[in-house]
Amino acid sequence: MSVRATARIVATRTGLPVLTGEGPLAPRRTRAGGPGSRVTVVGAMTAPLGGDRLAVEAEAREGATLTVDAAAATVALPSRVPAPAHYDVRLTVGEHAELRWLPEQLISAYGSELRMRTHVELAPTARLVVREEQILGRHGEAPGTLFSRLTVRRAGRPLLDQELACGPGAPAGWDGPAVLAGHRAVGQLLVVATGFEVNPVTPLLLGDTAVRTPLAGPGALVTALAPDALLLRRTLDEALAGLLDTLPGPPPTGPPEELPYGTAEVAYR
Repeated sequence: MSVRATARIVATRTGLPVLTGEGPLAPRRTRAGGPGSRVTVVGAMTAPLGGDRLAVEAEAREGATLTVDAAAATVALPSRVPAPAHYDVRLTVGEHAELRWLPEQLISAYGSELRMRTHVELAPTARLVVREEQILGRHGEAPGTLFSRLTVRRAGRPLLDQELACGPGAPAGWDGPAVLAGHRAVGQLLVVATGFEVNPVTPLLLGDTAVRTPLAGPGALVTALAPDALLLRRTLDEALAGLLDTLPGPPPTGPPEELPYGTAEVAYR
């Protein structure tokens, strides 16, 4: 039986007036490593499976600071239902607000089919950090089929729109030398901040399989390949630190503090 579920998160300057979840999506307020609010999405059941439709909606309203992360990786699994699973992420960031979307890896297990879309709407003065990591197959297995798309609009105008298709259901060439070249971990890091209008981002190679690219606006996109999830995360973390160091003025707080399992605050507000 397919599952339809949506989690909603709204942050303001003073807290989290909306924090709700359904089915496999259980958002929990957790301790932040700096100013603002932090929410950790906990998987309450196995998902996404074929035919599932999951969505996360996160909004940082004017002046708010919000970090959203996850307790564990998301694993797309095969199902008896002959239909792809869908996972939609919708992020909205208001004036002078900051949102950091930092989920754990998405693992495309053999036999699965997942269509994932992330859509972001930014106010002109909003700040955004988005990290996405996709692992093609569990250890020692072939990948499933994965279609992912990231669309970002700033002040109502397009800033970024890109799509990646991998696995047996993707067009030919996805694993060739011009795309993944045999790697099984692929990720991207997007940083948007008005500070880049003062200090524009420059193109930069980050080793043999990663690159930093300026956008047609105050932002940068880092795209990286790696043989495994650990090296991919390390590359993206180093790239994020380098980008934040280039912003004028006092740097924002670093990545959220990691909490040991079982210490999450579960009260809703």
